[in-house]
Amino acid sequence: MKIMNGAPGAKILAFGHYQPSKVVTNADLSATMETNDEWIQSRVGIKERRIAPEGESEIDLAVQAGGKALAASGLAVTDIDLVIVATCTLETQIPNAAGRVANRLGIDAPGAFDVNTACSGFCYALAVANDAVRAGSATNVLVIGTEKLSQWIDWTDRATAVIFADGAGAAVVGPSDTPRIGPVVWGSAGDKSDAIIIKDRDSFLHQEGQTVFRWATTALHPVAKEICERAGVDPADLAAFVPHQANLRIIEAIARKLGADNAVIAKDIVLAGNTSAASIPLALSRMIERGEVRSGDLALLLGFGAGLTYAGQVIEIP
Repeated sequence: MKIMNGAPGAKILAFGHYQPSKVVTNADLSATMETNDEWIQSRVGIKERRIAPEGESEIDLAVQAGGKALAASGLAVTDIDLVIVATCTLETQIPNAAGRVANRLGIDAPGAFDVNTACSGFCYALAVANDAVRAGSATNVLVIGTEKLSQWIDWTDRATAVIFADGAGAAVVGPSDTPRIGPVVWGSAGDKSDAIIIKDRDSFLHQEGQTVFRWATTALHPVAKEICERAGVDPADLAAFVPHQANLRIIEAIARKLGADNAVIAKDIVLAGNTSAASIPLALSRMIERGEVRSGDLALLLGFGAGLTYAGQVIEIP
């Protein structure tokens, strides 16, 4: 049996993102439910969010973000041999998202599968892509996080309606002479699996906010530190910390305990809301676009959410 030789390392070649055009402000929500801007910002830090119209699916969002990442990478569609889509909001479970997205982008016969670890999904998918390239199972991988959470939200329930939103973010992963994606640290807390749940196809997303908040603000900063340790990086050397955009108070609490004093902290949630698996690549792509981070900078990614699950790694900005 012939064993393929993988690459010594893998790296992210480019990012891309896409958001629906419709902006829903806190004032818009206060017109339809008992809430207001001060209440929403004080609890979750969100000012506005993007919501996709009825005719725009999570597949459409993924195609837009994936196409932008692919164009920015300089690769052709023929160079991509694996597509991984992280999502938890498909309207139908079969067929998967990855095969449909690949077909829409003109990528011919790639490996194609979905990952569902909800809000940590992009980091899980990125870890698999990194390993696939290094092992020789793939040469170039398109990784996408895409969510249309609006179709699973009760828009009369302020506990969820003020938080969740729609969007997509993507990255292209390829071979590198040296590792530029650090080792993943991942895990789960299955004893809290009921904290975020969609009970069945006729139900809306339900979240036990206090349970998730306590877990995220106490259990995850040691994970963030372990990610840095495994990558051989001091938190003080990080240029950016890009956690899942769950809640501004959670983001600030983890960042404070991590001690990444020189890092730009992603706070995309303020204008984008919580987009689950899309939030990390969406936030980082927008940071790159605004010039807040530069090529070669080190960024810590940390995803966490339903399951409960978590995953993260240190990456080098392309």
